[in-house]
Amino acid sequence: MVEVVVASGGFKGIILWLLKYIKGRKSAQLATALMGILCFIDDYTNAIIVGSMMQPITDWFRVSREKLAFLVDATSAPIAGLAVISTWIAYEVSLLAAVGQQLNIAKSGYSMFFDALSFRFYCLLMIAFVFMHILLSRDFGPMKAAEQRAKTKDPPKDNEATLSETMDNLISTSQAKSPGRAANALIPLAGLLLFHITGLWFDGDGPARLREGGSLLSLSYWRDVIGHVQNSPLVLAFAGLFGLTLALLCARISGHLNASVMRRCLWRGSKRAAIPFGILILAWSLKNCCDSLKTGQFLTTILAGKVSPYWFPPILFFVASITSFATGTSYGTMAILIPTAIPIAYALDGDTYGLTTMISLGAVLDGAIFGDHCSPISDTTIMSSIASSCPLIDHVRTQLPYSLLVAALALLFAYIPAALGLPPAWTLILAISLMACFFLILTRINPKELKDFQSSNL
Repeated sequence: MVEVVVASGGFKGIILWLLKYIKGRKSAQLATALMGILCFIDDYTNAIIVGSMMQPITDWFRVSREKLAFLVDATSAPIAGLAVISTWIAYEVSLLAAVGQQLNIAKSGYSMFFDALSFRFYCLLMIAFVFMHILLSRDFGPMKAAEQRAKTKDPPKDNEATLSETMDNLISTSQAKSPGRAANALIPLAGLLLFHITGLWFDGDGPARLREGGSLLSLSYWRDVIGHVQNSPLVLAFAGLFGLTLALLCARISGHLNASVMRRCLWRGSKRAAIPFGILILAWSLKNCCDSLKTGQFLTTILAGKVSPYWFPPILFFVASITSFATGTSYGTMAILIPTAIPIAYALDGDTYGLTTMISLGAVLDGAIFGDHCSPISDTTIMSSIASSCPLIDHVRTQLPYSLLVAALALLFAYIPAALGLPPAWTLILAISLMACFFLILTRINPKELKDFQSSNL
């Protein structure tokens, strides 16, 4: 579906719309972050589309390639991991459903995913960090030096056209064929989401629960509905097929693709899917090895009663981060730790599905993403640097201080307070407030920098 949307000019139409509002460095970075959130379906797709499409624009406004690579990377896995529908969700739900069945937890994998969503502190804080540091225009560490170099240089010579030429080409192409090319992306994505949510609603007996007095605006109602979903993989598959059908119809009606091009898109999309297929097979292999060795039961026997339930989720976040950083795979880390660590959390909860278990679910998923986000051998890190035309080592070196800051805030001021009983909303407010204080300290700049900051355009 994504391959068809790209070929039909759907995302290019969105870029055309964004160009109307890009007036300077800050708005170019905001547009990049917004595009990263919009491409929530898959982290690979996010990196390829956002990096390649926004590179000439950010180059023109003298945004460093290092900053572009960071924005692409920071809105790829964190967004795909949080999205209620993405290539990640099916894998995460399958792992959660398996461990829930192992522990006899009367909840579906989707329900457990939503329970853990409130404790995905690293991903949520990284999104807040991206927008906060853009709006306040404050950088630090190696990224600050990279941005200062970019401000003093002319736009890179390897651009095929200037920004004005790029805008003219986009506008003339759009007017010649269809003024609403963005619809080629928005309609399939909206259809995908609506079909998926509606399918979950019917599969979870949503109409019956609505007649019993539930409300569509109630969070508890949706938790109850999703908790009774029995066929989430089937619903997701049909939602994907529906989105693909809409993408093909939009491309055909707008006249952008003929039948032969559509067939080539389907073939390219199938080949691109082979990489995550291989990763999934290897990750499931790791999981099955751990299951056969009864690693979870062994660790539960050793650690139950020896580790405080208040400290286990923060420790688990740290372990997941180290494992993911060393291996370069978040999928593999999830496959190893969910079946081995969650039984320990369940035992620490007194063999009940309680707070420690739910926080631990979020800690594993977030720690895996954090380590993968920083690792120089991670596929998303490599693809983000390639799509942004930024050397890999420069990307890792400039991104690492930002990721470490967000991870430290998540660990010290989110996971530990949440494990002690502080509501997750308050822990997020605490961590974001401290993040804001950090940036306010950075705003103590000299008069020359203040004058330059005030004269910069949005």
